Amino acid sequence: MDDLDRLLEEQMQDPEFRREWENSQLEYEITEMLIKARKSQHVSQKELAARAGLRQSNLSRIENGQCVPSLNTLQKIAHGLGKRLRLQFV
Repeated sequence: MDDLDRLLEEQMQDPEFRREWENSQLEYEITEMLIKARKSQHVSQKELAARAGLRQSNLSRIENGQCVPSLNTLQKIAHGLGKRLRLQFV
């Protein structure tokens, strides 16, 4: 376990922190999946934005966690990556 894991474990003891962390988890996962999918195809933000019909600055804000994409935007990004967007409850 590294220092970051220890710090997170300590912070998770605080109910307010835990609640905020859990509420943000989906946003982090979406961002991580998007970046991973883009990089696995060796596509720049600029190229993906053009394929998806978005501005590169909007894609950058999504990847930096500065905004949460709508389902419509996620669908455009998926299309730009040659993928389908699939949601499921688990």
